[in-house]
Amino acid sequence: MSNTSFQWYGPCTAPVIALIHGLGLTRDVWLSQIGELSARYRVLTYDLYGHGKSGPSPTPPSLSVFAQQLAAVLENADVLESAVVGFSMGGMIARRFAQDYPNRVTALAILNSPHKRSPEAQARIDLRVQQASENGPEATIEDALERWFTPEFRKKSPDAMARFRTCILNNDPALYTGNYRVLAGNMDEIIAPSPPIACPSLIITGEDDFGNNPEMAHAIASEIPRSEVAILPGLRHMTMIEDPAAVNNVLLPFLSKHLSPQPLREVGKQT
Repeated sequence: MSNTSFQWYGPCTAPVIALIHGLGLTRDVWLSQIGELSARYRVLTYDLYGHGKSGPSPTPPSLSVFAQQLAAVLENADVLESAVVGFSMGGMIARRFAQDYPNRVTALAILNSPHKRSPEAQARIDLRVQQASENGPEATIEDALERWFTPEFRKKSPDAMARFRTCILNNDPALYTGNYRVLAGNMDEIIAPSPPIACPSLIITGEDDFGNNPEMAHAIASEIPRSEVAILPGLRHMTMIEDPAAVNNVLLPFLSKHLSPQPLREVGKQT
C-alpha cells in the first residue's frame, strides 16, 4: 500500500470502521470522531488518492477507483468487512463501495453528501471545477469556506479557517481538478442503484448545507431501504468540524445498534 497513506486506531479484534474524507481534505478531518470511535472499534483513516500523503490515482480518478483503493487497504489488513463512513465526496465513494462490494459492508453512514443536483446547482459546481482548472485550488477556497461553515464559526475560529485554507492550497492543482471532476460529474452512477444498497444506512446533513441539503439527504435515504436520516440544525457543510458532538450523538448510537463494539476502554491507537 505504498501509494496510500493510512492509520489504524483501536483494538485489533473489534469491528472495523473505515472513514473517508472529502475533496481536497485529508484524514485529519476525522480527529473529533476518532477518540470515541476507537474506544470500541478498530478505526481506519486514510488519504484518498491525490490527497494528503497519498500518491496520485494509478488510473484516472473515479468513484470506482476510489472504492478499489479502500478495498485494497482493507484487504492489506486482512479485513473482510467493515462499516464505512464517508463525508461529502467520501459519501459518494462510500455508496460506490457498498454497490461494488455489498458483502463487505456492515453499515453505511453518509455525511453531507450530494444526490442529483438541479441544473442551476450543477452549473455552479461545473464553474468551480473550471475555475480550479484555470487557477488552482486558491480560486475556490474562500467561496468554499463560506459554504462549509456558518458565519459565526468562521468569525470565532480564525485558526480553523487558516488550517483549512492551508489544507486546500496544499493540493496539487492538476490532481485537485481531476478529483473535483469526480465530485461534480459522477453522480448518476450512485443514484437509484440496482440492486439497492442493502446494509443499514444513516444519512446526515446540516440544515443549512447549500450543496448537500436536507432534500438530498432524504432522496438518498429513499433509495436505501434500511436507512434513517438526521438533519443537524443550524449547521452547514462541515458538520463534524463545527459541531462534532452533534455528529457523534447521531453516529455513535447508529453504529452501536448495528455493530458489536468492544466494552468501553481507554482509547489507544496503532499504526
